[in-house]
Amino acid sequence: MNSSSFRAVLSPCTGVCSLDEQGLCEGCHRTSSEIARWSQMDDDERLQLMEAVLPLREARRS
Repeated sequence: MNSSSFRAVLSPCTGVCSLDEQGLCEGCHRTSSEIARWSQMDDDERLQLMEAVLPLREARRS
């Protein structure tokens, strides 16, 4: 049995790809740097972004 700790963390991209005046994507709330680095991030970095950073940014917009 494979005991790999691999977790698939899917991109938060919603297909609304436009940066606002603060440099955040209108759809997923990531910066252009975060979007560019997504494929190089490990699962822990991706989860941190998805579970902590992006929800805070989205809440500030509301």
